Amino acid sequence: MKTKIRVSEQVEAFVTSLAPEPRKRLRVAIKGLADDHGDVRPLEGSLAGYGRLRIAGYRVIFKERTERGVRVIDCIFAERRALVYEIFVRLLTEQAME
Repeated sequence: MKTKIRVSEQVEAFVTSLAPEPRKRLRVAIKGLADDHGDVRPLEGSLAGYGRLRIAGYRVIFKERTERGVRVIDCIFAERRALVYEIFVRLLTEQAME
């Protein structure tokens, strides 16, 4: 099945803000999701249904779906490991209240 990677504006802005070496590592790792490469795990609890891609001290949160026979991986949020889950849960809570 063909796989398409979609990157949110937040993920693109975060990756672009990094120094050249981590920026390159994140871009390569995100592209690798299409071929099932990388340190990927499903999230649990309030983040069930999402997955995380680990690249050194950074995390990318993504969600997989199928759209017209094409596997789509939406990279939704990226941040440093220490902050990523707390901020993402807060964003999801704020969206639910709207």
